[in-house]
Amino acid sequence: MNLNYCIFRTEPIFTTSALAQIGAHNKREKKAYKSNPDIDISRSKDNIEIVPLTDKYVKGFYELTKEYKKQHDEKMKTERPDRQRTYKEMVDKSKNCVADEMIFTATHDFFNDMDEEEIKEWADTCMEFVYEDIGYSKEQVLHATVHMDEKTPHLHCVVVPLVKKFDKRSNMEKWTISKKYYMKDKLYLSELQDKYHERLISKGYELERGIKGSDVEHINIKDYKKITRKLEQNLIVRNDKLDQAMETFDNNMKKSKTIPFDKKHVVLEKDTLNSMNKVIDETKKIMELQPKLEQTFDELKNYTKSYNTLNNQNKKYEREIDMLRYREYQLEKENKRLQDYLKAILEAIKKFFRKMLKLGNEKTKEATASEIKAFYDNKKFDKDDIYDVSVKTTKEEELFDYADIPDYYKTKNKNYENKKDSFDISL
Repeated sequence: MNLNYCIFRTEPIFTTSALAQIGAHNKREKKAYKSNPDIDISRSKDNIEIVPLTDKYVKGFYELTKEYKKQHDEKMKTERPDRQRTYKEMVDKSKNCVADEMIFTATHDFFNDMDEEEIKEWADTCMEFVYEDIGYSKEQVLHATVHMDEKTPHLHCVVVPLVKKFDKRSNMEKWTISKKYYMKDKLYLSELQDKYHERLISKGYELERGIKGSDVEHINIKDYKKITRKLEQNLIVRNDKLDQAMETFDNNMKKSKTIPFDKKHVVLEKDTLNSMNKVIDETKKIMELQPKLEQTFDELKNYTKSYNTLNNQNKKYEREIDMLRYREYQLEKENKRLQDYLKAILEAIKKFFRKMLKLGNEKTKEATASEIKAFYDNKKFDKDDIYDVSVKTTKEEELFDYADIPDYYKTKNKNYENKKDSFDISL
């Protein structure tokens, strides 16, 4: 007897452009789906709308979050010009997700001999789980639809976790988007998986709890190999370019040692400045690759666990499991090496920025402060980094204010006078 598994997974959506792409996919707004042979566009008319949305996803998002937008627009009226952002810029650059997509399905045989009404009843049970177990309200659901035009029916439910929370700093309630408010961590997500299984069983569906962390129904080993191989190649190219940029920068820095400077000014050769900017650019590109690398690494780990479980049912996967274990080990090792490398590069950049703030002329200091702010805005520097780079420089007050450095940080300055500057480097 074949066992049928219930499957529930969730994918955060971090930008409005990503939301638009998911909307175009879920609402079948493309004329053809050459990249996905599983979609039969001639059957898309049979897709079942559970929570309809006539508008585009992004327009629906703006309508759903209009109170949050009003709050943001009011705040921008009192912000300094250099810190003003549009609502779109704010939500796209925020650490919080813009929306969350939940996908519900089961192994293919579960849907055998089920008609449209029965599949809709199953989808309604999934939505009960969304409302009653996870805690989303109907107003927070942007769109929910069952795709009947693919190999296995499945429900896409996109929600906007918009909540009003008490803000201690302003001593008042404020709107924000927070997936963690509903799904605190991986442990809690596992508990939700249990609740989802229990709800389906209580409605008479004969399903086993899905394999934790798996997406067995949708994973294609050949396609996954291509993804990981392409990512590894991209990583190798980026590492090589960063190595070359660092070597050029080091050589130029050595040549620059003979350039005179006094306590108020520092003179850099054009080649040295250009090579420093090249190092920064290559570092940024690798940092942009990091989230994708970590996501792929997590998926690879989950994929390996899934096949470990399936191995008990079918021995033919043993060779694939060994391959996946090896790739997991290689990617984990490469990921650790890259993170250590990035940490070292960031420390070097911090030292360089601090030297510019201490010894550069006003124009150099202004340009350096702007670059430091950009690093902070892009989450490459935190408050500790801002403190280390700018403390006891002429830009200290400006950068402390920009990063909202707490008052208790500033008391550390009293002990900074007698300490050797750990970020002091010689050019």
